[in-house]
Amino acid sequence: MRSFPAVEITWPAPPGDDVVERVLAEIDECGPTAVEEREAGVRIFFASVAAREHASAIARAFDSSATVSTIEVPDESWAERSQAQLEPVRVGRIVVSPPWKLDAAHAMADTGRDAGLKPLVISIQPSMGFGTGHHASTRLCLRLLQGMSVKGESVLDVGTGSAVLAIAAARLGARRVVAIDYDKDALTAALENVERNGARDTIDLRVFDLARDAAGSIGVFDVLSANLTGGILERYATTLASWTRAGGTLIASGYQSDEAEMVTSALRNAGFTSIEQITEDEWIGGKYLLRDLRAFA
Repeated sequence: MRSFPAVEITWPAPPGDDVVERVLAEIDECGPTAVEEREAGVRIFFASVAAREHASAIARAFDSSATVSTIEVPDESWAERSQAQLEPVRVGRIVVSPPWKLDAAHAMADTGRDAGLKPLVISIQPSMGFGTGHHASTRLCLRLLQGMSVKGESVLDVGTGSAVLAIAAARLGARRVVAIDYDKDALTAALENVERNGARDTIDLRVFDLARDAAGSIGVFDVLSANLTGGILERYATTLASWTRAGGTLIASGYQSDEAEMVTSALRNAGFTSIEQITEDEWIGGKYLLRDLRAFA
């Protein structure tokens, strides 16, 4: 029977959502493919044993109160069972839905139609990676994207995952979208989502690893979306600036309130000015304008 590499993290008492989300944010760079909530913690699945081992080391260093175990989970259709519980999520005029809930998604979109704006339904297969709209950081990015005009603009989606933000940008009128991720399996799933939403002619998916290829040239774009982690945003602020045209906009999320000053400071040093910040629970989404190209000249 096939098995899946996973990390099981438990706490002495059942953890709150904020505790679990902080751990997930820390190990996001390891490419978790699914998360299963447990009574005293969480079980996190990975595409490879190497990714699991890296994630377990990060989790142990991050939270000494947690017990971290590496396990192999037999395939007993756990993914199908957990995915069947997912419902459509509405963010502004956009409704993100698993393929099997599209009727409900269209009904939701029609019910909450904004005056003068056509609702947009995006179908995302949640079996690979995150980006279904059920995480606050994804919703924050979707809100910020809708709060500006991307029509006719070029967009780079950094760490695209399921490609939901890339697809949203295309559906909102972007003329060209490049979506990058280091995980080839995630990009395979992202391609299926892109094709499912009729965006293949607009979105260019590329394998790109920030840790290995950050000095490489991706191009310069009008808008960047980067739903990453606070640590990654800080580490690669200059790289993100080098991919943004002067006067262009970065939409960033994946960091929490205690990381806000660190992230904003790093982006400011790279030439960005914070022009808007919105929150959901402890998560923050920021919109940043690139003003000073000399920071990375």
